[in-house]
Amino acid sequence: MAISLALLFALLSVILLSGHALAKTETAVELGEAVLTLDAANFSDVVAKHQFIVVEFYAPWCGHCKQLAPEYEKAAAVLRNNDPPVALAKVDAYDERNKEIKDKYQVHAYPTIKIIENGGSNVRGYGGPRDAEGIVQYLKKQVGPASIELRSAEVAQSIGDKGVVLVGVFPEFAGVEYENFMAVAEKKRSDYDFFHTSDAGILPHGDQAIKGPVVRLFKPFDELFVDSQDFDKDALEKFIEVSGFPTVVTFDADPTNHKFLERYYSTPSAKAMLFLNFSDDRIEAFKSQIQEAAKQFSANNISFLIGDVEAADRAFQYFGLKENDVPLLFVIAQSGKYLNPTIDPDQVIPWLKQYIYGNLTPYVKSEPIPKVNDQPVKVVVADSIDDIVFNSGKNVLLEFYAPWCGHCRKLDPILEAVAVSLQDDEDVVIAKMDGTANDIPTDFAVEGYPTIYFYSTTGDLYSYNGGRTAEDIIKFIKEHKGPRAVAGDEVTQTGAGAVEEDMTPSSPSELLKDEL
Repeated sequence: MAISLALLFALLSVILLSGHALAKTETAVELGEAVLTLDAANFSDVVAKHQFIVVEFYAPWCGHCKQLAPEYEKAAAVLRNNDPPVALAKVDAYDERNKEIKDKYQVHAYPTIKIIENGGSNVRGYGGPRDAEGIVQYLKKQVGPASIELRSAEVAQSIGDKGVVLVGVFPEFAGVEYENFMAVAEKKRSDYDFFHTSDAGILPHGDQAIKGPVVRLFKPFDELFVDSQDFDKDALEKFIEVSGFPTVVTFDADPTNHKFLERYYSTPSAKAMLFLNFSDDRIEAFKSQIQEAAKQFSANNISFLIGDVEAADRAFQYFGLKENDVPLLFVIAQSGKYLNPTIDPDQVIPWLKQYIYGNLTPYVKSEPIPKVNDQPVKVVVADSIDDIVFNSGKNVLLEFYAPWCGHCRKLDPILEAVAVSLQDDEDVVIAKMDGTANDIPTDFAVEGYPTIYFYSTTGDLYSYNGGRTAEDIIKFIKEHKGPRAVAGDEVTQTGAGAVEEDMTPSSPSELLKDEL
């Protein structure tokens, strides 16, 4: 498919988890002594000395990292005086000298925060807020017990305000069931709050007759709570994963929904997304219809989402959608993209049925074909890519770029120089395509910007991952260009199956480094 959901997942992780409250901060802040500075020379030693340490992997140019910096520093100053003390550290993951650390901890976007325990033997992601107070409160819970005992109804009744919460009910705090519950609580504590009690009657929706052992999962969506009596560790984790995930994910500014969005976009399924303004007076009708659709089509491998257009502006930009099309029902699948703009609530289910029946035509996003295209670097759009690239009989170097991408802007004069240098070679075309304004054919695997491909007259498609100098690119073109196409000959469009690599492809993390 043209759009990479893996990339969108990474983008949304950075966009959402950066924290909307910090969005206006632009000035870099120098971190003080409270935050430890780590690098390849001291990382292992410092981590080995701490039973519990939090490490931020950042890039110096990253705006979200700059926004986080003062909040992270304030939190570090508080937490170093906690009992027990909590150390906060940072690593410049963009520095090539720290590449081995970055790769080991699977850093694919900035900032990435990891909680490292027991001298480095246990590593988990940080899933908390990005403001100082939120960081402090979240990490205080992480160094305390994994599950807290509930003794009073007053405390127990408040757990319904904490998102997805697990409560184990046990006649006594011992035995295999209790031990397995505590083990899972320790493993999942970054994502969920865990409690335990011997009195089910004090719980919301409590029942004095329940003696346990039983696990009750509370959630602010769907059926509000669900029970399980299977205390096998794997079964308990599966229960949390399935029952703790909403039938319809909500895309808004609420931080409690962030982990649901991450999982939503990383799941290999078709995505049905309904975007509207949550102030629309039909919001409840739309919610009802998308919930009903999720139930009706649960067997069709479709994941459902309802999003507030005010919170989803970057997603709209990524998908090339327009706010004046809302309410908009949007499906993205292996077969393509399908749009129904300005939809009414009663049209949601009938339109989705037409998608399932295969009666809808995929939507292809394209800029207009330029009326004048006489610059050294030719402009390609979705509606002209066949004519300029695949069917032209030329050797074509094609850059996929994003207007906001700094690395793409740096590449512009280099491609211009390449095009000017080769302008007397009628068999070579240097071209570019805005990947945010045009759908990209599935022949190309574009997971970040800039991405460069070379299509030769022999029908071979090469991914270019070489140096970004005019000399390097020209050398590559001369080594891989095919012979002049003879008039009347047909160039076979081989598609993705004929892609050849000039060298080992960049990893998604390296591509995202350009993207983010």
